[in-house]
Amino acid sequence: MHVRMLTGGLAAACLVTVSLTGGQATAAVPSTADGLPAARVVTYDASGSAEFRSAVDRGAAIWNESVDAVELRPVAAGQRANIRVIADNGWPRALPTTLGNGTVYIGRQAVDQGYNTIRISAHELGHILGLPDRKPGPCSSLMSGSTAGTSCANPYPNAAEKAEVEGNFGGALTGGAQVAHAGVIVD
Repeated sequence: MHVRMLTGGLAAACLVTVSLTGGQATAAVPSTADGLPAARVVTYDASGSAEFRSAVDRGAAIWNESVDAVELRPVAAGQRANIRVIADNGWPRALPTTLGNGTVYIGRQAVDQGYNTIRISAHELGHILGLPDRKPGPCSSLMSGSTAGTSCANPYPNAAEKAEVEGNFGGALTGGAQVAHAGVIVD
């Protein structure tokens, strides 16, 4: 993860004092050892992603390199994941339930047509992180999806997409609104 940028007053917002009957209690926003806000950890289970496992792991790593407010991690054994990733024969799609939760399908139909598996993975994870499709769009936009064409192999979110995810997961810390999604996003 790259260094988080803090603006004036943000550090003060990390500490919240709550008045309780009979005294005061202090609740701190989770933070790193250096006092910066900790990323929200979202776990994923790629055990059902078959031949796309490495593409899913790379797609998650790309998001981890690109944003600070959320970190995608493989789920620990015996734990329930926020995101399930499944390979199937259909078109790639995401079924977000709430921000950071849902199911991703890495569809073989798009792969068979020549679309890049890492781009597909990063794109579908982008839906779970609160991003909508932006079609039609250029290859420089990860969320343009299939409209960028089969020659597009760019798996990286652009600056606007990164900022939107930061806002979604930064919530009160960045002034961004958290977004809840329901439904299927088919690319």
